[in-house]
Amino acid sequence: MNPTDQSQPIPPPEVDPDSGEIGTPADDAVISRAFQISVLVIVTVALCIFAAVWFIYWPLPDPVNRVTETKAAKVRTASTVTIPAIAFSDANRETGISFVHQSGAVGEKLLPESMGGGCAFFDYNNDGHSDILFVNSDFWPGTQPANRQRPTMALYKNDGHGNYADVTDETGLDVSFYGQGCAVGDYDNDGWVDLFFSVVGRNRLFHNNQGRFEDVTDVAGVAGSETEWSTGCGFFDYDNDGDLDLFVANYVRWSPEIDRVLDCTLTGGEPAYCPVGPFEGTFPYLYRNDGKGKFTDVSEAAGVQVKNSDTGHPAAKSLGVAPADLDGDGWIDLVVANDTVQNFLFHNRRDGTFEEIGILCGIGVDNSGNARGAMGIDIADFRNDGSLGVVIGNFANEMSALYCAAPRSLQFTDDAVATGLGPPSRIWLKFGVFFFDADLDGRLDVLAANGHIENDIHKVQNSQKYAQPPQIYWNGGPDAPSEFVPLTKEQTGSDFVQPLVGRGAAYADIDGDGDLDVLVTSTGGSPRLLRNEQKLGHHWLRLKLVGKKCNRDAIGAWVQLETTDGAVHRRQVMPTRSYLSQCELPVTFGLGSQKTLEKVRILWPDGSTQDLTDVAADQLLTVEQAVP
Repeated sequence: MNPTDQSQPIPPPEVDPDSGEIGTPADDAVISRAFQISVLVIVTVALCIFAAVWFIYWPLPDPVNRVTETKAAKVRTASTVTIPAIAFSDANRETGISFVHQSGAVGEKLLPESMGGGCAFFDYNNDGHSDILFVNSDFWPGTQPANRQRPTMALYKNDGHGNYADVTDETGLDVSFYGQGCAVGDYDNDGWVDLFFSVVGRNRLFHNNQGRFEDVTDVAGVAGSETEWSTGCGFFDYDNDGDLDLFVANYVRWSPEIDRVLDCTLTGGEPAYCPVGPFEGTFPYLYRNDGKGKFTDVSEAAGVQVKNSDTGHPAAKSLGVAPADLDGDGWIDLVVANDTVQNFLFHNRRDGTFEEIGILCGIGVDNSGNARGAMGIDIADFRNDGSLGVVIGNFANEMSALYCAAPRSLQFTDDAVATGLGPPSRIWLKFGVFFFDADLDGRLDVLAANGHIENDIHKVQNSQKYAQPPQIYWNGGPDAPSEFVPLTKEQTGSDFVQPLVGRGAAYADIDGDGDLDVLVTSTGGSPRLLRNEQKLGHHWLRLKLVGKKCNRDAIGAWVQLETTDGAVHRRQVMPTRSYLSQCELPVTFGLGSQKTLEKVRILWPDGSTQDLTDVAADQLLTVEQAVP
């Protein structure tokens, strides 16, 4: 043995003293367990093979025939309903309106130039007639021609017969800024309607001093930021304290420098207006009226500042706003139309705050889950059954939306296709939209003001034109071939269908004949005042409400009218509708052939009700709120 070998000798095996066998009890236990596991595995595999063979080859039982009773689908039958002729005439020249909108465009193609300006019907001097306000824009810095004065806002006074005189200078509205929209409302309850302007930059509030307007923006605290681009706006009483608060939508985070960096072009390299997608979103303003002419910005605390859940940045790209009590709880909610991002539904929590539930309620996107290019908006009980419809005008090649909900419900579905409104609206680029009873038959029709944003769009899309005709969708009710029927040139008259670059739109009875006339603005051009010339012999009733315990304009009130044939009609006192615009405060009911009224009930904004009896048709009735 090598003396350096360190290995140890191997010990002899152990012998079991009882059996004399070589090994240990522990070895036997290991062998036994291994044998048991092997048997278990073999049995398991055999069972799996047997189950597989049974599953494959075992015969299936004969199928059971089950018969489900089905009901025949209800088919909308064609009827003998006659689609009316509602001729409109262009009243610009005969009424004395010479306003021309100035967009500031000189070829650089800055985005605000494409958006146009709004308009308003309101009675600024309390003579009972609907006057007209036009919102103007401005030249960009350094582009004003040497021989041109800066454009101003424009106010036209109605003589009671639908003739207008320019009173801009004498009323103090000969002011210049890059205006977009407007809101009208008596925010201090002094009996004179005041004016708010949304602006690219600093917003403006003008107090009505018995027919002359004074800029009180700084005192009121509603200017907002110099860097914001404000659009749709409206007065309403969100906290039910009896005075009017103010909501102001903002569009996108924009500046000329951002626009120039994007350097957008059409196919072929020609300059073009940029799409809204590359611009960041922003937040709206909500101003609480604190009385004594002052407001407080409560936007963040009230919950109207919505953030993108992925980025944490502002989500809104807002153009239109429509206030309405959607669920009948006595508190006004807000629907906001957003461009290329989801629409908002701000549900009033009745504690000074709102909850955004647009997606949950089915109003945020289309039926495929896509956001659209939403512009103008309106809300109404267009079926006369207590339900509400929200109409939204969308971009070219997108149908208008018509979100409908059952009475007092917050669950909406887009019924634009089912009602016949959607398909014929698809091709147009819709801005101003609103419900109104064009033929006074008791059913609310829809008007859309159309016009593209790109004046050279025909070079890249043959189907599109810059100037486009407005449209009226006649509400034929349940007996018509479809619920909404687009009217033709033969039914509206040739003046109505003349193309223009439509933007804002509003309605009012300008001549006291009971039917509703229409105003449509055009970006960079002349507006069109369209006088309603229908001669159908239908009856009507108009009501002007004066609040005593609620806001003086009774904004937010609902009027319910019952005729002797059992029909029930509802209208909301709400000037804020359409796109950047305001409609008249009086509510109009078309009565068709009915001239006897069963009852008129007013639900005032403070929750009180007031019934009127023995009301005659074919009149404008002023109703003051009853105070115990």
